[in-house]
Amino acid sequence: MQPNTLLDAVLAEAGMSHAGLAAHVNAAGRARGLRLRYEHTAVARWLKGQRPRGQVPDLICEVLTARLRRPVTLDDIGLGVSGEPAGAHTGSLTGFVERATALWRCDEQQRPGVRAVPAVTGTPAVMPVWEWENPPEDADVSREGRHRVTDADIALLRAARTHYEQMYRKTGGVATRGRVVGFLNAEAAPLLRGGYTDATGRLLHRATAALVAIAGICAYDSDAHGLAQRYFHQALRLAKASGDRALGAYVIALLVNQSLFLREHRQAIAFAEAALRAAGADLTPALASDLHAMQAKAYARLGDGTNARVCIRRAEDAAARIRRGSEPEETGYVQPGLIDVQVAEALLSLGDLRAAGEHAAAAVDRPAHDRGRVHRLALLSEIELRRGNADTAAVTAVRMAEQARGMESRRVRDRLRTVREQLVRSGCAGTAEAAELIDGALRVPM
Repeated sequence: MQPNTLLDAVLAEAGMSHAGLAAHVNAAGRARGLRLRYEHTAVARWLKGQRPRGQVPDLICEVLTARLRRPVTLDDIGLGVSGEPAGAHTGSLTGFVERATALWRCDEQQRPGVRAVPAVTGTPAVMPVWEWENPPEDADVSREGRHRVTDADIALLRAARTHYEQMYRKTGGVATRGRVVGFLNAEAAPLLRGGYTDATGRLLHRATAALVAIAGICAYDSDAHGLAQRYFHQALRLAKASGDRALGAYVIALLVNQSLFLREHRQAIAFAEAALRAAGADLTPALASDLHAMQAKAYARLGDGTNARVCIRRAEDAAARIRRGSEPEETGYVQPGLIDVQVAEALLSLGDLRAAGEHAAAAVDRPAHDRGRVHRLALLSEIELRRGNADTAAVTAVRMAEQARGMESRRVRDRLRTVREQLVRSGCAGTAEAAELIDGALRVPM
């Protein structure tokens, strides 16, 4: 059962409390000869995902229609035929936009349950990827609206994506998520509801998809995995509306990365394969190299060394074809040394410590943004410990802790804790200094 973010958003728009909605529903029921005694606790259950019985969903629509002075349907409040809040890919593009923006509002307002929603598995996790890959396509995404979307509006969204990505890389997703979600509500949502031609609409949906993907990355980095997944699914639907297959493949790469973290290794392999297959000639070398490298990690964790090494070779071949300046902004995360990191992690899972160490050391020697450098140093420290080089690992851990200072990131904190625990167990001479620095980095409030 997932929170009904649509009902929550419409209720907030109407400025109606839980007790107020319950009282109005009771009154509307009396007009139909029903004896209802709902209180605020019942409304709280509806918002958590419980479906009201009998005629009550229609009564809720009636009450909210009167309050807002516009028609409010069952689909508008997440109580359509299925009885569950509509998903990211269900129904028309217009309906999707309303559902997406409802989630943004609820997230910004920190509505109960939105951040804590669990990640879905099985068919609900696979369907958005399947629907992205398969027909029907959006034949026309034009829309009539009071505000005409301009090139300047789209440029603003693109600049915001770059700004928030850089903020995430420096400070982490915890500090960045609220800002990017606030921007989506204030700037992107009104534009999606504006007026635009098909050509402008595709550019608008592409720019919004890239921003929503950043919101998902920040949610992932904040340990809000269900919320991150919903943002990724939204970004995938927007990417489909844009007609940009490479952008959709980039979003799937984010889902692959999350699947690896959640230990859904076979799902990660299947998602990566879907992206490689569907994007085809539109796939850039940088994205292809990352997808193959993540497949290698998944195969390695499943103990399949043969397929892991095949994917490693494919990743390295694709990485050799990367030409800076010819890649879209979104694949800028595939910086020099990233594929070495991915390959080192795969080889570490396969137990090839010497080769893993060589790749990890090569990655550390390449330029990287602040966040990436922390992960590279953490990986190298872990490999050095596994190889028995505890003193060298402690020196690397000191560099890692100094680099991580001030970052608000759950993933970075996970790496710091892991390295600290391994160092303490090793009992090497430099452990005390490294542990103290790591503790200092971990004291940053989240």
